[in-house]
Amino acid sequence: MKRKKYSIYVFTLVMLLSVTSCKDGFIELNTNPNAVDHALPQTLLAPAITDVVSGNMNRSQRITNELMQVTVNMGDSDGKIFRYDLLKSEADYLYNLWYLQLTNFNDIYASGQNLNNPAFMGVARICQVWIYSLLTDTYGDVPYFNAGKAREGVMTPEFDQQQLIYADLFAKLEEANTLLKTASSIPAASDPVFGGDQVKWRKFGNSLYLRLLMRVSAKSELNTIAKIKEIVDTNPAGYPVMGSNDDSAILRWTGSAPYVSPFSTWRPADWYIPKLASFFVDNLNEWSDPRIQKWGTLYQGEYAGIPSGYASGQAPDGKSSFPTTLQVEPLLGNIMNYAELQFILAEAGAKGWISSNSAQRYYETGVNSAITLWGYTLPAGYLTNKKAKWDDTYSTDKKMELILLQKYYALFFTDLQSWFEYRRTGHPILPKGAGLRNGGVMPARLNYPLYVQTINGDNYNAVVAAQGPDTFTTNVWWQKP
Repeated sequence: MKRKKYSIYVFTLVMLLSVTSCKDGFIELNTNPNAVDHALPQTLLAPAITDVVSGNMNRSQRITNELMQVTVNMGDSDGKIFRYDLLKSEADYLYNLWYLQLTNFNDIYASGQNLNNPAFMGVARICQVWIYSLLTDTYGDVPYFNAGKAREGVMTPEFDQQQLIYADLFAKLEEANTLLKTASSIPAASDPVFGGDQVKWRKFGNSLYLRLLMRVSAKSELNTIAKIKEIVDTNPAGYPVMGSNDDSAILRWTGSAPYVSPFSTWRPADWYIPKLASFFVDNLNEWSDPRIQKWGTLYQGEYAGIPSGYASGQAPDGKSSFPTTLQVEPLLGNIMNYAELQFILAEAGAKGWISSNSAQRYYETGVNSAITLWGYTLPAGYLTNKKAKWDDTYSTDKKMELILLQKYYALFFTDLQSWFEYRRTGHPILPKGAGLRNGGVMPARLNYPLYVQTINGDNYNAVVAAQGPDTFTTNVWWQKP
């Protein structure tokens, strides 16, 4: 009951003070007065990760799948995201969730320092980077350097430039890589992702590093291409990365509390409402991709989707939808998998940035890994299919389409990642329905929560003046020329 009251308290504080935090109640709750005077990291880690993954899944279902033509939540009312019609209220949920849980990861890091435990410090740094990257890639400039400092009197933190945020995220990942290099393991029960294996945490941290380096690779200011080459070609021993599906960062839902999928309590009737989009289904059908068996229901004996972005008043008949088995699917708790890493490396190889392996090898390993992760074997002829076959004579843009299309499926239910990647690259190429808003241009960000304008008005006005109007059409730093 105390934990529930504390969570409500902190959530309210985040809402009212715009990403400030207070740790007093949390410290009191998790402290044995006869032993220690700080929150214990092993009590904080699992609940914080679980809450973030649950929330990410929720918005992947609601936002990412609709924008990226995985599903179509049919209807003609306002706020139909598949038409690029984003209500301002969509902004609040993730903003509040991510900042709330950052207070816990801050506590984990501080407790690791107090206990002289570099493993918890390194894991906390990786989780901070993971969440802050989601924040800045979703909203653009956000409170960062002075966020969560209410106890120090910072009640209205300024919004920091995305470029500066990314530079510090990279510094944190460097720190995590060093901390975990010689750290011992952490208690297995406290870690729902890797069961306390600090080696796998280190591999995840460096794989996340490559994700974020690729995210901002079009911007020369941070020298990201050289860093990618260092990690992959020059000093791979110093930056170990995921080596197989077994290294994937996935919170696998067991069905036993507290590791219960957030979708498990949905009524089947509600789960069936969004219908699968044609784009999502048609590629899988053309490849004879076995994953469709777990991702779609049959409609009149076949897997069939409907066009996304259709005009108001022209709704097609709904066809395939997600099967109810996905409501409890362990793999939907994906944070970052090995296949995604291989597609990052394939892109770097295709652009001539790395040379340890060929782009084709990375690409084909990614395709195979993405399918085997779901328990299937790569079908014979899959990689010779004209829509999946690699050809070194293809233009760079066509290679990007091959890579990003397969990556799109590897990112199934992975927070907002496929939306971020589309904004970064324009791939995969999505069909444009007649009913799309904003001239058919994909939304570039979410707006800031409305309460921020009231609670932190001066800093809100400053960030709008610097970044651009607080609308979903304003590009964030890494999207700008």
